[in-house]
Amino acid sequence: MVQNANIVKYQDANYYICRKIKQKNMKFKFILSLLLMTTLLFSCSDNNKEKEVAEVESSTESDFDYNVEEFADIKVLRYQIPGFEDLTLKEQKLVYYLTQAGLSGRDIMWDQNYRHNLEIRDALENIYANYSGDKEASDWKAFETYIKRVWFSNGIHHHYSNDKIKPEFSKEYFNTLLAETKTELTGEPYEVIFNDKDAKKVNLDPNKGLLEGSAINFYGPDVTAAEAEAFYKKKSSPNKDKPLSYGLNSTLVKENGKLVEKVWKSGGLYGDAIDQIVMWLEKAKAVAENEAQGNALGLLIKYYKTGDLQTWDDYNVAWVESTEGNIDYINSFIEVYNDPLGYRGSYESIVQIKDFEMSKKMKVLEDNVQWFEDNSPLMPEHKKKSVVGVTYKTVMVAGEAGDASPSTPIGVNLPNANWIRAAHGSKSVSLGNIIEAYNNAGSTGVLQEFAHDEEEVKLEEEYGQNADKLHTALHEVVGHASGQLNPGVGETKETLKNYASTMEEGRADLVGLYYLMDPKIQELGLTDSWEKTGKAAYDGYIRNGLMTQLRRLNIGDDVEEAHMRNRQWVSAWVYEKGKEEGVIEKVTRDGKTYFDIKNYERLRELFGELLKETQRIKSEGDFEAAKNLVENYGVKVDQAIHKEVLDRNAQFKSPPYSGFVNAVLVPEMDENNEIKSFKVTQPKDFASQMMDYTKDFHFLKKEEKVAETVK
Repeated sequence: MVQNANIVKYQDANYYICRKIKQKNMKFKFILSLLLMTTLLFSCSDNNKEKEVAEVESSTESDFDYNVEEFADIKVLRYQIPGFEDLTLKEQKLVYYLTQAGLSGRDIMWDQNYRHNLEIRDALENIYANYSGDKEASDWKAFETYIKRVWFSNGIHHHYSNDKIKPEFSKEYFNTLLAETKTELTGEPYEVIFNDKDAKKVNLDPNKGLLEGSAINFYGPDVTAAEAEAFYKKKSSPNKDKPLSYGLNSTLVKENGKLVEKVWKSGGLYGDAIDQIVMWLEKAKAVAENEAQGNALGLLIKYYKTGDLQTWDDYNVAWVESTEGNIDYINSFIEVYNDPLGYRGSYESIVQIKDFEMSKKMKVLEDNVQWFEDNSPLMPEHKKKSVVGVTYKTVMVAGEAGDASPSTPIGVNLPNANWIRAAHGSKSVSLGNIIEAYNNAGSTGVLQEFAHDEEEVKLEEEYGQNADKLHTALHEVVGHASGQLNPGVGETKETLKNYASTMEEGRADLVGLYYLMDPKIQELGLTDSWEKTGKAAYDGYIRNGLMTQLRRLNIGDDVEEAHMRNRQWVSAWVYEKGKEEGVIEKVTRDGKTYFDIKNYERLRELFGELLKETQRIKSEGDFEAAKNLVENYGVKVDQAIHKEVLDRNAQFKSPPYSGFVNAVLVPEMDENNEIKSFKVTQPKDFASQMMDYTKDFHFLKKEEKVAETVK
């Protein structure tokens, strides 16, 4: 099974960023910490590493500018790669090959998101590169904004809302651009830019048809949800205790009236891009740090070549048990958020350099994960007697692609298969340099606007950042590792269906919330005040879940994105259940609404009660209960509060969404055309990186999508 909730998106930029950062002091402390981390990091190095450390020319400076540009509702940032210069040449080559492998699959994500995305992107980029007319005109500025939004979302649907991005230029102006640049775009790919067809990438409203209402390119246009579910219900794994992830790496279509899978593999669908991924992975395998890492890479290569789902499971076992070395990675078809039925994985790649000092500090969570399980409010029968193999590391991102870029997670917990996690454990990582980039990109006044009083502001300023980091860690390490299914209950994507993603995210959030106000986290040395950390976390979560996240929605919209839904249903449920006791008070002052937590201890108890029920729903596969919880608390929006939030937020210029350009690793060659060193550079701007990516990694053409049909 692929759980639908193992990535915590750091998309609500103002919720996480609006810390009152004392910039000068923070910047000095950050630089100093990086120096100390570097010293400590490589004093622990493997003795068998190459003696020579590669020479690296880096563009990073003490006054590093994290901000690239802003457009529409997007802020584009950049990140540094601390520690890369201290890796050996062999390790740097491994990082480079893995980043190239990741970028080679970029086109796959675009095509997965929508069947016309690649054709539309080609046309837009040809216009962008060749237009020589008035570039100061408002229409051209609108075109520039449109193409940047499309780049950021890996297609014509918004990366978060899933709504089709509407251009703010006319069809007539677009026709002029096409003609002047000799660009061809006709038929449906042309019309869909301006019409109302395929308006939602992922639709979760069953009344509109989960597949019929979704533009995602995972199913043929004439395949219904009922047909797809019936197709996979007939699938039987060789070992029922180790169910295969059926549907994870294929497109389901009808041929001659019969359902068939088109498998994503070498020689199959996306084969041209996959062959490039394999080529770079083979180079990476040749410079693997150790045998275990090399074996895992070998299985991943085999999986890409064969499309065999048993090989995928074998790879995940090998990968999760490969814990030594300085470098790690994520690569393949992984998260299933974009499939309304929860079967198909979006292409994703993250290349990571371990931050050993910060990982050492957080190792205490790994060592105590059983304590958290034993002391949770779950029913005894839903607790794991033995939580195995959980590892938690802070890492520095060296490159991202696919579903992880430009919009990126801050935390990842994999693999997704329940049985692998139970038998072999999981890997949880926190993307340290991504978090630092968010925190150093500047703040807004959103906190002061929506916080109830100065005490709430002060708690957030002093403990908010650490509370966020701990919540992410507890969510990933303890949350996703906790609990178990009842014997005989099917995988969550099958039982909870379109509610599986938000239920799993909410469950993991609740684990984190429950323990953020526990003296244990102070006992473990993770904070100097468990009470203040917990209060800051609770204030921020309720403030965001009931108010500030609504800035992302248009008036009249329902909440549809899985993470937004879970934050609302968790917050709304505890607010309602605690209303009679006055646990959270809704305050109106000077015509403005605030939510003031009056009883933090009772709120923790309510989080525990909801966690218990959420785990029961998952363990028993109770679809109706999941539906009632999400639909009653997580979907509909209080329109009066929504309007108020938008009005109050209008004063702030900072966009609600953030993402990243990637740092660029440039190999320097010797006289024998061998890599002798690397230069780490930053792209000039967002557009230049996107155009470079198309030039270097555009492997899928419309006429070249050859698919092997597997019945």
